[in-house]
Amino acid sequence: MKKILVVEDDSDLLTLLQYNLEKEGFSPKTVATGRDAISECRTERPDLILLDIMLPDCDGLELCKSIRADPQLQDTPIIFLTARASETDRIIGLEIGANDYVIKPFSIRELMTRIKLQFRRPSEPQHLIGSGGVELDRNKRQVRVNGVPLALSTTEFRLLEFLMERPGVVFRREQLLDAVWGKERAITDRAVDVYVMRLRQKLEKDPANPVLIHAVRGFGYTFQPTRPIGIR
Repeated sequence: MKKILVVEDDSDLLTLLQYNLEKEGFSPKTVATGRDAISECRTERPDLILLDIMLPDCDGLELCKSIRADPQLQDTPIIFLTARASETDRIIGLEIGANDYVIKPFSIRELMTRIKLQFRRPSEPQHLIGSGGVELDRNKRQVRVNGVPLALSTTEFRLLEFLMERPGVVFRREQLLDAVWGKERAITDRAVDVYVMRLRQKLEKDPANPVLIHAVRGFGYTFQPTRPIGIR
């Protein structure tokens, strides 16, 4: 039975979450403060943490950082449950190590589904990834836009593949460099900007107003189609 630690100071929400987690076959433990959360993490080693950001004795973001800094807890899935709904808040939450970010008020059914997704065993990567009118075929090393094959260099393909695998996740340039070019490299993060520009020129109907690969000021890039791209 998976142990889930719920860190939330709203007693009514705690009761609701505890009831539904038990109903879904989980073993929940509830605490209302960051101090109790740290103690519980160290003694019980939960399988997943549901974490509010606005706690009475600490900031949930700082608590998340502390958990990620602990070698025995660094891989524990963390899902933020918070009323902070801005794009910047979501980006920061994911950037510091959360696995998911759920905004209050939320659907209990959706939350239970998101929790279960964290416990799915890794499967073989899909050889086809499709979104926003773009289809990437890993086996054939081919990309199609609205069914039309697109010529990409090896690096362009790898960068697009990495971004499409994780839609909506914002990656820093340094992270993209490590993933696509490797840690032993002799290029600067400016290369990421150049390759994103090249991808936009090939993928987007209007590269100056992209609907697929977006820049997030001060952070990096994300693949998050806002609508299917038009027929080229």
